[in-house]
Amino acid sequence: MTDRIYGVLFLCTGNTARSILAESILRQAGGDRFEAFSAGSQPKGTVNPLALKVLRDSGYPTEGLRSKSWSEFAFAGAPVMDFVFTVCDNAAGEACPVWPGQPMTAHWGIEDPAAVEGTAIEQERAFVQAFRFLENRINAFTALPIRSLDAIALGTKLRDIGRMDGATGRKAELA
Repeated sequence: MTDRIYGVLFLCTGNTARSILAESILRQAGGDRFEAFSAGSQPKGTVNPLALKVLRDSGYPTEGLRSKSWSEFAFAGAPVMDFVFTVCDNAAGEACPVWPGQPMTAHWGIEDPAAVEGTAIEQERAFVQAFRFLENRINAFTALPIRSLDAIALGTKLRDIGRMDGATGRKAELA
């Protein structure tokens, strides 16, 4: 018998940086246990070049990454998600669609590296920092014994991951 593959959707407003980083990190870190996706409530239609650079420089996949609407995942026949994580405070505060399959949700907010103004080095540093915060969260997530945790314990652990280093001030507690 093969292990179950869990669908995971990372949400951000523009789907250009944080959610894209998270999708790529989970693609690699999750092995064959997870299928990773990202989307935005108001996608900008392009992926931030610094997100792609940081992923490539860190040895993570960038092929097929694109900015897309969360509506692609909110209809019958869409890939079923087991987990939906918001990685920006704006997306966490929006009314999300009803996801097929009623996935577990949590807020893993971190600061938007694309909002950093300054030199090219300062901007890239912000992307590297966001990458590291997300990588730490995703590594903690993939290490969870998902199959052996009940829903309450799993929900608690998912929220705890969202409070790891780099968490934004918003205390979104999604159901």
